Amino acid sequence: MKKALKIFGIAIGIIILLLIAAPFIFKGSLEKMLLRTINQNLNATVAWNDLDLSLFSSFPNASLQLNDFSVINKAPFEGDTLARGKSLKLNMGVMQLFKKSNEVVQIDAVAINEAFVNIKIDSAGNNNYDIAIKKDAPITTVETEPNSGFTFDLKQYEISNSQINYADNSIDTYFILTKVNHRGNGDFSQEISNLNTNTEAFATLKIDDTEYLTKNKIALDAIFKMDLKNQKYTFLENSAKINELPLTFEGFVKVNENNNEIDLTFKTPSSDFKNFLAVIPKAYVKEISNVNTTGNFTVNGKLQGIIDDTHIPTMDIKIASNNASFKYPDLPKTVENITINAQLLNETGLLKDTYLNISTFTFKIDNEPFSANGSIKNMTENPLVNLEIKGTLNLANIEKVLPVAMSQNLSGIFKADVIANFDMDAVEKERYDKINARGTASLTNFNYDAGFKNDLKVSTASLALKPGVITLNNLNATTGQTDIQASGNIKNLIPFLMGNQDLKGRFGVKSNTFNLNDFKTSKTETTASKTGKSNGNSQKTASAESVKIPDFLDAILDFEAKKVVYDNLTLHNAKGNAVIVNEAITINNFTSDIFGGNIALSGNVSTQKATPTFAIDLDLSKIDIDQSFENLEMFKFLVPIAKALHGSLNTKFELNGELTKDLSPKLSTLAGTALAQIITAEVDPQKTPLLSALGNKVSFLNIDRLSLRDVSTNFNFNNGKIEVKPFNFDVKGIDVAVQGTHGLDKSIDYNLTLDVPARYLGSEVTKLLQKLDPQEAAATSVAIPVNLKGSFSNPNISVNTQTAINALTKKLIEKQKDRLIDKGTGILEDVLTGNTTKTDTTKTNTNTNNQQQTTKQQNTQIIKDVLGGILGGKKKKADSITTGN
Repeated sequence: MKKALKIFGIAIGIIILLLIAAPFIFKGSLEKMLLRTINQNLNATVAWNDLDLSLFSSFPNASLQLNDFSVINKAPFEGDTLARGKSLKLNMGVMQLFKKSNEVVQIDAVAINEAFVNIKIDSAGNNNYDIAIKKDAPITTVETEPNSGFTFDLKQYEISNSQINYADNSIDTYFILTKVNHRGNGDFSQEISNLNTNTEAFATLKIDDTEYLTKNKIALDAIFKMDLKNQKYTFLENSAKINELPLTFEGFVKVNENNNEIDLTFKTPSSDFKNFLAVIPKAYVKEISNVNTTGNFTVNGKLQGIIDDTHIPTMDIKIASNNASFKYPDLPKTVENITINAQLLNETGLLKDTYLNISTFTFKIDNEPFSANGSIKNMTENPLVNLEIKGTLNLANIEKVLPVAMSQNLSGIFKADVIANFDMDAVEKERYDKINARGTASLTNFNYDAGFKNDLKVSTASLALKPGVITLNNLNATTGQTDIQASGNIKNLIPFLMGNQDLKGRFGVKSNTFNLNDFKTSKTETTASKTGKSNGNSQKTASAESVKIPDFLDAILDFEAKKVVYDNLTLHNAKGNAVIVNEAITINNFTSDIFGGNIALSGNVSTQKATPTFAIDLDLSKIDIDQSFENLEMFKFLVPIAKALHGSLNTKFELNGELTKDLSPKLSTLAGTALAQIITAEVDPQKTPLLSALGNKVSFLNIDRLSLRDVSTNFNFNNGKIEVKPFNFDVKGIDVAVQGTHGLDKSIDYNLTLDVPARYLGSEVTKLLQKLDPQEAAATSVAIPVNLKGSFSNPNISVNTQTAINALTKKLIEKQKDRLIDKGTGILEDVLTGNTTKTDTTKTNTNTNNQQQTTKQQNTQIIKDVLGGILGGKKKKADSITTGN
């Protein structure tokens, strides 16, 4: 017994060792065999990151798994990814591992996880999935071994968490399946057998520009009869759902060499009206099992024919409901008198002949009936649309009949009596004369959250539709402090409502108060209650505000407003013209009253990019300087000295730059030119440290009596710097020339030249000048350079005294030279030394020269002392004023 147990234990140990060692023994040969099979059968580049072979996880079968695999197309789709995935698993019997390299390995099951399959057909009809090497094509391989490789005699397969994209550019058809989970069990080794399948996915179908399915949930549990020899698959037992709409199928799909053949009928297994609610996405209808319904709803369809490059199956799909109703138990109102008759028909098998007809669609809420009917023909080439809408709809009732969580509370009464006939060619080519629309539509007491700081409230809005023209009879709306009254013509209401075009037209707009701050958009985040659940009491916290020009407008506005509020500015009697297109507004001939004067403006503002931009020509006439400085941030930057001025001015700007989100100028980005003309201006030096410091530094410059009446100047600005061109003004007979720059950082660098008459320099200098000529003394002036640096609040003032001394001394010498040029070069020295008697003796000359030199030095010192005292407020040689050449 012990011996038998020992033998059994040894055998088990050997088996375990073999199971452990097998992956290392067979992995290399299986990988080579797999590569050889791929190269022999596929015209594509197949790769994987890793290959695993396991016996334990699927014992008694062996499992071969490719991790991070990909299939990359060769020409004509070279480089495109046909498929990729996280893993591909092949299951086979253990004995398949012991087959020779020239024998076929049989695969029993396949599992694909997290795959992406990208099927393409180009406009010429070429597809990227036809990668199988034709049997008659030459095969170039290294050490090819005939009859070797893998064969698939599947019993089971599975696809999980995958996505399949199908794009047929030849017919503008796109089909996407996401979150695909599909599995099947059958015997693919038999010519005829049954295949049991289970499928779940979300489907999107788009043909041309129309989406017929949008992430609709689909499910199918079906047993198919497989005829693998004839490639025919017939529905046996089955049940399907589109969203929650149940369907059953009968018929078959057959794959032929040159086309696919289909013969299917489908229907709803019951006529309960809940089937209609099941068609609506679950986000809008929630749970429908407890909904009270009356009436019926049925879907019956038939698809028959072939599918190839030219044809689709003929179809006849009918949707019908008669006198139905529904009511949710927790909601107060009922939708009743629901009648639906719709048909999707194609009798030729050509896609262009598909025809949709909705002959009846009616319902009633609160005894207010609403009805619509219409048709679409020639769907794939130039769709012909006929539409008729008539009835009344209270928008507030939507939440009272459907358990839908609206993104915003709607209210208002919509009424319509409209008939429209048009084709899409007329819409796309803007041939509005070919769009036949007749009738009226109105909206009253409509509240809408447009993303502004306050709701948009439309008290009345009415349209009159006639062929070729749609008239906005009136629009009365408010938001915040703003009121709007508008009327005008709309060119393209139908194309706009279909979502393909901007709203085009010309409107007259009037307003008593138009506050631009009301149109700031608030980006908000919703904060739930502390329990982590939304209880209807969530709070909105503003994270940012911005003004956005609507992106759906292509319109001309002729506007008038009694009062316009922009940031902290108030304009009165504003009027002008605005062109709005591509999230930009161009303003022409805008005029208004502001700051006790007038404004004229033309320019544009764009919010199309992340950073708004502007460019304007601005003409301000007779505006009050105090009010301008108080309310215009840009004015404080351009003319900071205006803080000390009282009066009025004219100014013209040509400027451009960037704007903040609330459309205020970014001062650091301003570029342009300006002209300012002061009409009347008195100065209060105490309001600005710069003028106070200048008055203290230059004692004879009486800043208190400064007047800037009729002063004009030009300046340029760029990159946060203002360059002031030279200009002059007078301070009680002293001419002051100014030029320089200041910056956004409040820094200053200005040069002043004070042209000071001699009479301001005191009796000592006057006596010196009168030695020349009393009239010349009165006309003589001294140019005194002054430099201003630092900042407006903390200026650094330096007066170049030495330059003034040198200039005056030189002027005295030059004037005397001119007078005495005929008396020789010694006359000037005699005048300066006070010696008016000429002597011929050497001794006298020597004494005279010494006296001349002494007197000249004394007079020069007089000039220096006088200027130093006047300019520095002291009568001393030692002075704190900076001197230099």
